[in-house]
Amino acid sequence: MQYRTLGRTGVQVSTLALGAMNFGRIGRTTQDEATALVDAALEGGINVIDTADMYSDGASEEMVGKAIAGRRDDLVLATKASMPMGEERNHRGASRRWLVTALDNSLRRLGVDHVDLYQIHRWDPRTSDEETLSALTDLQRAGKIRYFGSSTFPAHRIVQAQWAAREHHLSRYVTEQPSYSILQRGIEAHVLPVTQEYGMGVLVWSPLASGWLSGAIRAGREITTHRSAFMPERFDTALPANRARLDAVERLAEVADEAGLTLIQLALGFVTAHPAVTSALIGPRTPEHLHAQLAAADTVLSADVLDAIDAIVAPGVDLAPDEKHDTPPALLDPALRRR
Repeated sequence: MQYRTLGRTGVQVSTLALGAMNFGRIGRTTQDEATALVDAALEGGINVIDTADMYSDGASEEMVGKAIAGRRDDLVLATKASMPMGEERNHRGASRRWLVTALDNSLRRLGVDHVDLYQIHRWDPRTSDEETLSALTDLQRAGKIRYFGSSTFPAHRIVQAQWAAREHHLSRYVTEQPSYSILQRGIEAHVLPVTQEYGMGVLVWSPLASGWLSGAIRAGREITTHRSAFMPERFDTALPANRARLDAVERLAEVADEAGLTLIQLALGFVTAHPAVTSALIGPRTPEHLHAQLAAADTVLSADVLDAIDAIVAPGVDLAPDEKHDTPPALLDPALRRR
């Protein structure tokens, strides 16, 4: 396992981090299975566990808390807030009112008195940066969080938040957690240059592109992955974007074979090769998934291999642009771009 400094915090983190989204209902994972995954991840050198309050309605945090009991200080613990937690309209977002409550709920579920990294899961356009950063700064000073970061923020919002922190003399976001893979490279054009400019740590999610780069999806095979069962539109090869992904996967598999790598090693080695990226979040559901991904822990891709990847999916290109998660609201809602 390789280790890198998380932005400018001085904290050393593994280049692979364990994402716990599949713990609970989403991944149909039991407590024993989740604990076994945490055990194996720590034994493999991973020292970062990332979860969120909304994963399986809090069950993921509860499972993580039980799995790390007795060894809390041996790892960097991260969670997130701002996504809806129930039907109540104020049980979401990035207001001070909600973040104070949401963090206390997360700490209770995790069974800890603080988290190392608290992240705003999505940008909340209804709440000012000053409001959010002020609340997070107070929670940091209270000792409930060590650092805080953003997740899937558009580049312009990352910049604005950095300036708001400076203008109002508040603590700043020290990390960003964007989606990034060989098949979705759009953040190379805007988000990653900004995070480098501000010295932010970057924990990328979906480096296997929702399973497209796991090796399980190949031409001529029926797609039967866990993710395809509840997100069928993302795997319907009748759609142009999915055909483009399948074509790219076939060409990438050839590159991996020639390099003596698995497709997973190629995919994870690619994202961790970018100088802006600190760690890649992996989200295994089974020990077999985890061990296949841990095999990429020390993968270093040669310049020739990286050039071959660039020739298949160009830098800064998203093969499925409709699946971007940081699109400005005005591009999605016509009312916001008309007087």
